[in-house]
Amino acid sequence: MRSTDEPVMGVPGSDGRFGRFGGRFVPETLVPACEQLDAAFTEAWADPAFRAELHALLRDYAGRPSILTDCTRLGAELGCRVLLKREDLNHTGSHKINNVLGQALLAKRMGKTRLVAETGAGQHGVATATAAALFGMECIVYMGEVDMARQALNVFRMRLLGAEVRPATTGSRTLKDAVNEAMRHWVAVVDSTHYCLGSVMGPHPYPFMVREFHRVIGDEAREQCRALLDGADPDVVVACVGGGSNAAGIFSGFAELPGVELVGAEPAGGAAVGHGIPGVVHGMLSYLMQDDVGQVQEAESISAGLDYPGVGPEHAHLADIGRARYEPVTDAEVLDAFELLARTEGIITALESAHAVAWVAREARGGELVGKVVLVNLSGRGDKDVAQVADLLGDRYVGG
Repeated sequence: MRSTDEPVMGVPGSDGRFGRFGGRFVPETLVPACEQLDAAFTEAWADPAFRAELHALLRDYAGRPSILTDCTRLGAELGCRVLLKREDLNHTGSHKINNVLGQALLAKRMGKTRLVAETGAGQHGVATATAAALFGMECIVYMGEVDMARQALNVFRMRLLGAEVRPATTGSRTLKDAVNEAMRHWVAVVDSTHYCLGSVMGPHPYPFMVREFHRVIGDEAREQCRALLDGADPDVVVACVGGGSNAAGIFSGFAELPGVELVGAEPAGGAAVGHGIPGVVHGMLSYLMQDDVGQVQEAESISAGLDYPGVGPEHAHLADIGRARYEPVTDAEVLDAFELLARTEGIITALESAHAVAWVAREARGGELVGKVVLVNLSGRGDKDVAQVADLLGDRYVGG
């Protein structure tokens, strides 16, 4: 049982567990690499020089702090006050750059010369390719064949940045399979290569390390909200959840404030917390979508970045202890939210982030958020999704 004076989102134990979730379930060949990474991150994160170099990169290269937008027209339509944490305005267009700059800087400190990564919607791949170009490192990105087709723009961006993009052609040919291929690649080249994992998932220390690199989102948002709200905190903090990195980042700024509700918006076809049971995937124990005999089920989502059958282990723990709740959102609701935010605020968001907006719209119209202040982590911009949405909704705008 968690001690009442222990931080809700603190440091996991030496076994890398958040409550009963997490751990390190990897082949023996990868255990030394994980242990080396754990030791290197612990040392670097305690080094003021490393933290200062990362802070300077986030400020001068990524463009932090990201701003807070008060959505007055959207709020008037929904009957609540909606604030957006604008991670979509970061360099490369999403929150992913925070984690990638941290991991690339750590890889350089460890003497690694190559980065390998997985990507779903392509934003993590673009961010990794960007960091590799910045530091002069070789970069290989694995991406599901299906995702490469629906996110062709990001595939081109990665290649333009000098990365090699390799298709994952097995299974569902989406994010899960890209992770499989990236991990297989890492096993073979671990001496020279760092696996730049893109979410709060995988074997320890990745879930903790990635959350800490994204903690900047929550720390900034908490202080920005208090400056805007005369010292008060928002009533609800909402973020989309696939693996859950953007949500872990913003939740970390508010988890210790019991008056702030934390909500993760999951795709209805991939609601690992809502529909999953504990199981092991990609080196971690967490909630996982499985059939009756324990086979991993394929997740489905309109968003290439959220069709993952599991969830980061810290999110499983937060759900277990009742500190956060995770709600499914349908593809139809996501498309409506995509349009709603564009129409009311002039912001075209990523389909991933539109899940969080969709949850707010549904709850507000049901009367659950009347008069409340809701903070939404807008984790990415929607340039990459416009062609896909046009194929789905284009008839509505013909002649408009």
